[in-house]
Amino acid sequence: MDEMPKGPLRRGWTTGACAAAAAKSAYIGWVTHDFPDPVEITLPGGQRPAFALARHGLLVEGAQAGIVKDAGDDPDVTHGATVIARVGPAAAGAGIVFHAGEGVGTVTLPGLPLAVGEPAINPMPREMIRQALADAQASTGGPRDVTVTLSIPGGEAIAQKTMNPRLGIVGGLSILGTTGIVIPFSCAAWIHSIHRGIDVARAAGLTHVAGATGATSEAAIQRLHGLGEQALIDMGDFAGGMLKYLRKHPVQRVTVAGGFAKMVKLGQGMLDLHSRAGPVDFAWLSERVREAGGEEALAAWVPQANTALEVLQRAQRVGLKLADVVAAHAWTNAAQSLGVADAELEIAVFDREGGLAARTPFRKVG
Repeated sequence: MDEMPKGPLRRGWTTGACAAAAAKSAYIGWVTHDFPDPVEITLPGGQRPAFALARHGLLVEGAQAGIVKDAGDDPDVTHGATVIARVGPAAAGAGIVFHAGEGVGTVTLPGLPLAVGEPAINPMPREMIRQALADAQASTGGPRDVTVTLSIPGGEAIAQKTMNPRLGIVGGLSILGTTGIVIPFSCAAWIHSIHRGIDVARAAGLTHVAGATGATSEAAIQRLHGLGEQALIDMGDFAGGMLKYLRKHPVQRVTVAGGFAKMVKLGQGMLDLHSRAGPVDFAWLSERVREAGGEEALAAWVPQANTALEVLQRAQRVGLKLADVVAAHAWTNAAQSLGVADAELEIAVFDREGGLAARTPFRKVG
């Protein structure tokens, strides 16, 4: 995850907001041959931002307009992508009909808030587009039955950097956003993907999901349990985001996997494992050395260590099962957050090479 820049952070706009604005300008341009630029829309919270057009033009049937997404200071992979809306006629009585164009994905697995076969345009962006087109229709007297095709050139390649392939969204990106506004480093899109990953796993009937803090621990836990792609949740640093959602949408077995330093933080009681949320508490780790039966000299040295990994390696050299003690504390904290009495929880701690350093047994939370 990118580090947060210093100073005030600039907010940005979601793909859903860009799509709604592009659709409104394209619609007005189609009806009047005059494309509003900038084009103003009303967001769900009542804000009225205006968007500059990157492209526009009339088509044989309809018109199109494009807007470059500005994610502000958020490290969003779609920052700088062009969201294009093409509007045209639809069958009488059809209302607003959505299609996926180049670079916008299609849903192929159940469990998402969209039916299989639907374009990956989420419910709130669809509502924003409907409202934007209703405003345009009211001001121009144009048709109510409209086809809206959204595309993002290069979106299929960008989508490989997202969780869409694992969620069964093929062919490109999703059109997202519940407020229309990107709050920098809120990580809402990541947490949204964690939730959708759990939804897809449950819809597929899976009884075991594993959340990992990074690629190494994910690959290791996949090998350990022989898990399929849909069972793997790209948790990142958001242990709390995954566990709290599983509390309301439970599965039978849950694994939390990660490197030693991340699991130390989970053992300390942290649910956001990123460095911005707080450092490793070396005084706490020193007490865990004592709990594991380590010599006082080693425990006294721990607060001077440079990294948690350095502590682990020194403990391992003297045969001290420090990782097991850390895993046990991580289990207790994770279990409190999960809170599903019948669910079985496991913690797995891996080293940097993906070697298993410690693993708790599956135990029921309640």
